[in-house]
Amino acid sequence: MSFSLIILAGGNSHRFKSNIGKPYQKIAGKSLIEININKARNFSQIKKVVLIYNKKDSKRLRSLKLKNIKFIVGGKTRQQSTLNALKYLINQKGINKVLIHDVARPNFSLKLLHSIIKNMRNAKAVVPKIRIQDAIKQVIDSSKEEYIISKKRDNFFLTQTPQGFNLKEIYQLHRARSEKYKDDDISLYMNLNKVKFIDGEKSNFKITDQSDFENLKSIYKSKQSVGIGFDVHRLVPGRKLFLAGLKIKSKLGTLGHSDGDPVLHSVTDAILGACKMGDIGQMFSDKSKRFKNIRSTILLNRVIERINSKGFFINNLDINIISQTPRIKSFKNKMISNIAKLCKISKAKVNIKGKTTEKLGVVGKERAIACEVICSVIKYD
Repeated sequence: MSFSLIILAGGNSHRFKSNIGKPYQKIAGKSLIEININKARNFSQIKKVVLIYNKKDSKRLRSLKLKNIKFIVGGKTRQQSTLNALKYLINQKGINKVLIHDVARPNFSLKLLHSIIKNMRNAKAVVPKIRIQDAIKQVIDSSKEEYIISKKRDNFFLTQTPQGFNLKEIYQLHRARSEKYKDDDISLYMNLNKVKFIDGEKSNFKITDQSDFENLKSIYKSKQSVGIGFDVHRLVPGRKLFLAGLKIKSKLGTLGHSDGDPVLHSVTDAILGACKMGDIGQMFSDKSKRFKNIRSTILLNRVIERINSKGFFINNLDINIISQTPRIKSFKNKMISNIAKLCKISKAKVNIKGKTTEKLGVVGKERAIACEVICSVIKYD
């Protein structure tokens, strides 16, 4: 099975009441759009991601610098936006299934998405649902305040996204039955025997207003963890000096099995610690010839790819570079830019402080450079 994922982010966010629309609100430096896309990239079955956007948000969308995404301008309604995406996908080769998802539900689990994909093997449509636990009342005449208060909850349920469909079938239903469209794509089905309903997740709630967004931030805050990194390297003649991935002009360089970059080694260790994934020595042994003189930028890139694949993303880095020479001040901005690029985060999430030891110890005598890092990460699972 080959899937495409349609992410619907073309609304106006009127109820959210913010100058920045819901899709572009950020948690730990990641927009809701990016959180959804990053989760989808855990699945090899999803061959293409289509993002429906509002034309007025073009500038914000460009600022995200998303790669390998098809962008399509949305219509006036959710149904029109979905049909725009389906019209594009129906002409794409090799895709026979589609997942349709609201960007305002970024908190679905990878387990739920896996279940939808798996169940699509034997169903034409798969939809997560949630049982209603609260009492249900129906207004008969609001002017008289008459109610039916004994509606049977078992007859009602709530649907969620992502929803899975056979591409050709849902495309034909959108074209033939658009007037029957209510609030999601499953409403186009007359025969629900074709639909497999699976258990949804209470945590997969839709962000409608600011209070919903605050709830989501609280959830992710509870998933935040912290790691510490430390490294020190001798300064010796005849070696190059690399700090934070930059080659620094110097008469002395750092001694090490790799390129001896104490800043990137500390950053890498702090990230691994925050993600509870061991340390740099376990992952890149100094006994292995494969890593002899290897650039630390390569090692950090591998770690970032690995933690991202596990749902971890860096929230911020606080870095102390302890050096008598060279002075860090003149390189600080370039270091911040390089580390931010390597870690796929904004420069605002990286802080560097240059420290000396007042000429005390091996660092103060210009025989070594040390670095310590604190890193916080958030897990989007």
